[in-house]
Amino acid sequence: MTRARWTTALCAVLLACESSERRDDWPQWGRNPQHTGLAEVAAQPLDAVLAEVVSDPFVSAEKAESGDDLFVHYPVPLLEDDALYLGFKAGAYRACDPPGSGRPFPCGADAWGTQTWGVKKLQWRGGSLTEAWNVATDWKPVPNGAPLSGWEPVFHPVLTRAYLWVPAASGGVLRVAKDSGRVVARLEPFRTMTGVFVAGGLAADEVGNVYYNAVQLAADDPWGEDVLGAWLVRITLAGTATTVPFGTLVAGAPRAGDLCTAAFSTEPLPWPPGTAASPPRLPCGSQRPGINVIPAVSADGTIFTVSRAHRNGRYGYVVAVHADLSPRWAASLRGALNDGCDVLVPPSGGPGGCRPGAGRGVDPETNEPPAGRVLDESSSSPVVVPDGGVLYGAYTRYNGSRGHLFHFGPDGRPLATYDFGWDMTPAVFPHGGSYSIVVKDNRYAGSYCDDPAFCPAPPPRFAITQLDSHLRAEWSYLNTTDESCRRDAGGGLSCVPAPPGGFEWCVNQPAVDANGVVHANAEDGYVYAIDQGGELLQRAFLDQALGAAYTPLSIGRDGLVYAQNNGRLFVVGRSPRP
Repeated sequence: MTRARWTTALCAVLLACESSERRDDWPQWGRNPQHTGLAEVAAQPLDAVLAEVVSDPFVSAEKAESGDDLFVHYPVPLLEDDALYLGFKAGAYRACDPPGSGRPFPCGADAWGTQTWGVKKLQWRGGSLTEAWNVATDWKPVPNGAPLSGWEPVFHPVLTRAYLWVPAASGGVLRVAKDSGRVVARLEPFRTMTGVFVAGGLAADEVGNVYYNAVQLAADDPWGEDVLGAWLVRITLAGTATTVPFGTLVAGAPRAGDLCTAAFSTEPLPWPPGTAASPPRLPCGSQRPGINVIPAVSADGTIFTVSRAHRNGRYGYVVAVHADLSPRWAASLRGALNDGCDVLVPPSGGPGGCRPGAGRGVDPETNEPPAGRVLDESSSSPVVVPDGGVLYGAYTRYNGSRGHLFHFGPDGRPLATYDFGWDMTPAVFPHGGSYSIVVKDNRYAGSYCDDPAFCPAPPPRFAITQLDSHLRAEWSYLNTTDESCRRDAGGGLSCVPAPPGGFEWCVNQPAVDANGVVHANAEDGYVYAIDQGGELLQRAFLDQALGAAYTPLSIGRDGLVYAQNNGRLFVVGRSPRP
C-alpha cells in the first residue's frame, strides 16, 4: 500500500487526521517526526533570561553522588502556541552516605525509582509562565546497571493535536487532555506481563500515531540475564496498540546464544596484545532497543529505530520498518569503519598508539575492524534527512572516547561516516536544494585504554561542526570560554578561572532556526547562537558552569529559546509572550 493510500485508509478509520507537526510549534524530540531539530521561525536575540522553572529538585543530591557532575537525561521542552509542557521530577531522592559510596544499597542511581515523573503545563500570562496543571505518571526508568553507569534514562512525552501522551509503567502510555490535564485513557499493550519498561521517549508521525520502544528485563539480574522481550510499539489516535518484536525486525543479527566479539580487558597494554590475538567471545543476547532511543518517522511512513544485542553493544543496527510495521531493512553498524590503529589512533609503538605490528585500521580493543557501538548511556536517536536517508550517532571509543556519525541511504546502504563527539542527535538545515548537518564535535581528553602510561590523553578541543550532506566539514565553532561562572544570590556572576581543558558542548540535539542560526548549550553555562559560517552571534549565561547533563533545546513560534542547565528550564530572548 502506498503512503497516500495508507494515510487515507487510516484517516477513514479515525474519521479525521490530526497532524503531530504544527507550523511553529515544537511537539516532540527534534520538533518533527524526522527529528531534524529545525524551527520554522527565526529565533529571538539572546538578550535576557525571561523565565526560569525548576524541573529537577534533586540536582544537588545527584551531583554529590557523581563528583559534582549531573548524569541525567532530560526531555526537550514541548511547545504549542502559548503553552510549555515541561517534564518534571518529584517524589524522593535516596542519597548514599557518604555520597558516591553506593551505601546503604540501594541509594543514588541504584534507587532512582523512588523519584516520580510527570508533566507540567505552563502558559504565558502577562509576560510570565503560569502553571495551568500538572499530571504525574507511574513510569519508572529501567534499573541502573553496567550498561547505564549511573546515567539516568530519559522520560519523554509527546504532543499530538488532540492529546499529550505520557510514558507510563509496564510499557504503557497515558493519553492526557491538554486543556485540563485529565488522563483520558491508559493504554497498556503489555498488561499481562511484568518487568516491561518504556525504553526511550515517545514520537508521533504526521497522522498522530505514537511510536516508542519497550523492553522486558529479568527482575533478578536485568543486565546479566538475557532480555525477556523487546518491541516496537504503535498506538493510534483511537487507542489501538500494535507491537512487533525486535527479533523479527533485525534480519541477520546473531541469535541470543551465538558468541559475539567482546573486548580485551586484562591483557597487557598496548593493544591489541598481538597481531593474531583474539578477544573473548561471549553470548550476544537478544536484540533490543538502545535504552534512550526515540524512533523517527519519514514522510513516506517508514519508522526508524536502533537495536543492539543485549549483552554486546558492538552488534548494533539502524532498523527501518514499513508503515504496517513489517521489516524493511536493518543496517549493521559493523563493517563500515577501518580507521582504528594508525589512522585515528596515534602511530603504533608511540604514545597512545597500538602495539607495533597491529593491523592498520583495526580497533585496538578487538583487533577487528571497528564497530559502531550502541551505548545505553547515550541519548542518540535516528534522524531522517531530506533525501530519505537516515543518520545515527554511535560510540566508538578508540578515537579519543568519541563516536562516529553514520549516514545510511533510503535502502540501508552505508554512504558515509564522520568521526565526531558522540551522544548526539544531529540537527539538519536544508538549503539550496541540499542540506547541512550540525553535530557536537567534542574531542575529549580520552583514549582507548585510559592508562596514562600507555595512552596519554591528548589536549581536549570542543567544537560545534556543520557538515555537508556527504559528511564533509563546512565550518566549526570552537568553545574558548576561560572562566567557570555561577550566579550569586543577587543574580550577578561569580567567576573563577576555568578548569584545564575547557568546556565541552553538553547539547544532545541543537536547534536550528529558519535562518540557519544554530543554538546549542555548553558546560560553561551559556546558550549560544552561532551563524552560518561558524561566527558567534550571541550567547547568554543561564545558571552555572558544571559537568552537565546532555540536554536538547527548542524554539517557540515567537522565537523564544528554551534551554536547560542545572535541572532548570530557562527561556531566553528579547521579549516574553504577553
